[in-house]
Amino acid sequence: MTGSVIALRNAQATAEPHPAPPVQPGASGLLAPTPAIEPALSPGPRLVGSAAAKARRVPLTLLSFILFVVLPTAVAAAYYLLIAANQYVAEFHFALRSAEPVRIDTGMLWPASAPALQSALNSYVVAQYIGSRAVIDDLGKTLDLRRTFSTPAADWPARLHLPATIEELIAYWQRQVDAFFDPTNGTIAVRVRAFTPGDALTLARAVLGSSERLVNDMSARARRDALRNSENDVAAAERRLTAALARLRDYRDKEGLIDPHKAADANAALANRLRDELVRAGTDLSTLKTYLRDDAPALKLLEARIATLKAQRSAIESEATVTARTRDQALSRMIGSYEELESERRFAEAAYQHALEALDRARINADRQQIYIADFVPPSLPEEALYPRRWRSPGVVFLASFIVWGIGGLTIRSVRDHL
Repeated sequence: MTGSVIALRNAQATAEPHPAPPVQPGASGLLAPTPAIEPALSPGPRLVGSAAAKARRVPLTLLSFILFVVLPTAVAAAYYLLIAANQYVAEFHFALRSAEPVRIDTGMLWPASAPALQSALNSYVVAQYIGSRAVIDDLGKTLDLRRTFSTPAADWPARLHLPATIEELIAYWQRQVDAFFDPTNGTIAVRVRAFTPGDALTLARAVLGSSERLVNDMSARARRDALRNSENDVAAAERRLTAALARLRDYRDKEGLIDPHKAADANAALANRLRDELVRAGTDLSTLKTYLRDDAPALKLLEARIATLKAQRSAIESEATVTARTRDQALSRMIGSYEELESERRFAEAAYQHALEALDRARINADRQQIYIADFVPPSLPEEALYPRRWRSPGVVFLASFIVWGIGGLTIRSVRDHL
């Protein structure tokens, strides 16, 4: 006890130095120090408050750890180990394939990009369909999904609670059925969860059948659209060809010519023949003038023939050229108008021929399926329950709770240190 008092006095003396005691004269004339009054031996208030706060902090930390970490982990362990029902998974994989071979166009930068993009879009459509209300409506025609997901084999938190609205059924379906499209290989993986192996297999087969019906409907709709478009193209090409033939017929009736080209060729041949006869007649006239008189009947007859040939040649040449006087009846104008109508007729005939060929191809393709499902991993009966994760789930709950508890404790301590 004496040692503790001495140690406490030394600590107080070291922590708080006292002023020197006053000096008083003694009997011998020397200065003697006046004895100082010792302070009362009692613990300081700071030491008592720190110990009390430390004593209170340990139970609060332990209480918060139990409340935020141990209790959630215990509840999760009790549920997953004792209450949660088994859930079985039926998985299948399929891909969308086209019946037509891919035609590679050498003029395209990436020849296979267009068919691959179309296949990817169709696969995304099927994957979205599996998670939508449409597949629930289709399956509801043959299966009672509410009874399947509210079976007594399911535990209360995991089952579908009846009566359930269609929105609640959709939300529950999206938790139980997962469809994933892998764009790297173009396949779709579907996982269906149920509380019995038979229900899981039945649902998986029903989803696969409904997806196949969707793909068949898409293919049939595409074939009908292609056939209808081809028929519309043929009708439009036929109307164009009919109009072109009608305009050509009206032109022929108006001008009185079947083919202005043939008429022009005939006029050119006639003009050449008249020119040749005119040359021969001129030669004969020059020959007869050498030994006949100018008033000879033969010369008069030959001169009259030459004049007639010149008049016929002038008339024919005036028909084949455009002049100010005979512009409306010129043969060159007729040929220009006729060539325009004939070109339109040829184009209309070519378009009509191509439209008929496209219609024939569309009719051939309408008899076969363009897109089909290739299920290379069909659904099979599960033997072991994959859900719930009885040991992993409590561990995940413990880890998440511990992280939240640690972050909360550090935050509270930081706030206290800055107050």
